[in-house]
Amino acid sequence: MSKSDTILKLLQGCNSLQRLQKIHAHVITNGLQNHPAISTKLVHFCAISVSGSLSYAQLIFHHIHNPQTQAWNSIIRGFANSPFPLQAILYYNDMVSAFVSRPDTFTFSFVLKACERVKAERKCREVHGAIIRCGYERDVVVCTNLIRSYAGNGFIGIAHSVFDDMSERDLVSWNAMISCYSQAGFHYEALKVFDEMKNENVGVACEEGFVENVYVGNALIDMYAKCGSLDDALCVFDSMRKRDVFTWNSMIVGYGVHGHGDRSISFFRQMLMAGVQPNSITFLGLLCGCSHQGLVEEGVEYFYMMSSKFNLKPGIKHYGCMVDLFGRSGKLEKALDMIGTSPSQDDPVLWRTLLGSCKIHKNVKIGEIALRNLVQLGASNAGDYILLAAIYAGAKDTDGVAKMRKLIKSQGIKTTPGWSWIEVGDQIHKFVVDDKSHPDFGEIYHKLREVICQATLLGYVPEESLITVDGMITEECQETSTSYHSEKLAIAFGLARTPKGTAIRILDATSSIYILRNSVHLVQPSGHDCNSNVSPLSWP
Repeated sequence: MSKSDTILKLLQGCNSLQRLQKIHAHVITNGLQNHPAISTKLVHFCAISVSGSLSYAQLIFHHIHNPQTQAWNSIIRGFANSPFPLQAILYYNDMVSAFVSRPDTFTFSFVLKACERVKAERKCREVHGAIIRCGYERDVVVCTNLIRSYAGNGFIGIAHSVFDDMSERDLVSWNAMISCYSQAGFHYEALKVFDEMKNENVGVACEEGFVENVYVGNALIDMYAKCGSLDDALCVFDSMRKRDVFTWNSMIVGYGVHGHGDRSISFFRQMLMAGVQPNSITFLGLLCGCSHQGLVEEGVEYFYMMSSKFNLKPGIKHYGCMVDLFGRSGKLEKALDMIGTSPSQDDPVLWRTLLGSCKIHKNVKIGEIALRNLVQLGASNAGDYILLAAIYAGAKDTDGVAKMRKLIKSQGIKTTPGWSWIEVGDQIHKFVVDDKSHPDFGEIYHKLREVICQATLLGYVPEESLITVDGMITEECQETSTSYHSEKLAIAFGLARTPKGTAIRILDATSSIYILRNSVHLVQPSGHDCNSNVSPLSWP
């Protein structure tokens, strides 16, 4: 066996930097430092291995005469995944300017990763040009990484153009496009791409049996729970052979945010029996469920159990749940005290939660305290002033209403119209307040008036409220204006277009989900009290 073969065999079994340095010494003493295979393996280990060293990889690389493409790829890849991704781009520049080694699929993939990480949009476009000139514009791996790089730089449109131009797409490229849309907040577009993927007969998790993978199962449970499909989430949960803390948390949080605190507690107890240690997310789901279902004593118990039994320090979100728990149940003084004991009293979410509870219970005094703190924090918005104005209106305090109206007008505060989505027949329908843009708006308004009429016969009485019109506040009866809020229009459309017994899911601008069943009753909405945005009636 030749010396070079012996060294290559030693490198193959190398597992530490210290051992590699000894092998490197033999390479130098035997004059093999310019042997292509040996030098490439030395650089690869130092740049890629967890036991390696990028600085040592640079030392070796800079002593190579005319490095091969594989050596360039190793050093570029190493820096692309390091805390110094800009170095990867600089090495790529050196490679293409040397005119010795040609970039390949891996070169382009690694430098695009670096462009994504350093937000080098111009360099990404430049690399795209090189990809075309070198004939890699049809390479699935390169194009997938190009999609990610453009999307990471905020150019979702260009990313989709690259995706559309691909002559061949694999599961990874489809997932990349869906992920890019989803991470950028374009969830509707992500769903459209997913539908296209299904039409192309690309495998779906349940059909291909991937649900046995704990990560896929957890993702499915999380998705179903967030969409309000708790039965589907439970079905996936029951089919999973292996479950981790994220699996249990997804069920506990899913039931919690949809108002089933008792079910969250049941899953928590099963979780402990299974020997799984809860974490802060577990208790967030429990507290959320207790808040939505009015389980005050249980919520207090679990809040203190975090630290006393599991040595978990409650975070600001846990305190927010407790403020909501006390606030919904009318214990506003305790909610105020909870803010006082929180680690971050300057968090506007806590004060805004308290303000919302004050509207439910028509408490002017604490509502004023909440708004005063929001103003002092510089975090107040139009919705906060409208909430306090509504509290004044509920208390028949006309001076307070006038003061809020004057404040909003003098400061030029504008409201942003909300919207609601509903999916009917595989199509997404979007509504805004008093929306007449839908082609079937006549039918929708007729259905809504019909439902309100039936509700009135059952004892529903509209409350007096402050309404915003074109960003200004006016005092009107809910029946003449807020009857046509986006949520109600979406519900009316769902009732008109789905058979009896169908579950109707409404998604609003705050990503909260409202669920009801056609001709049955309204279910507790996720993250909201029915009194806040949806009239607290049971739809007939």
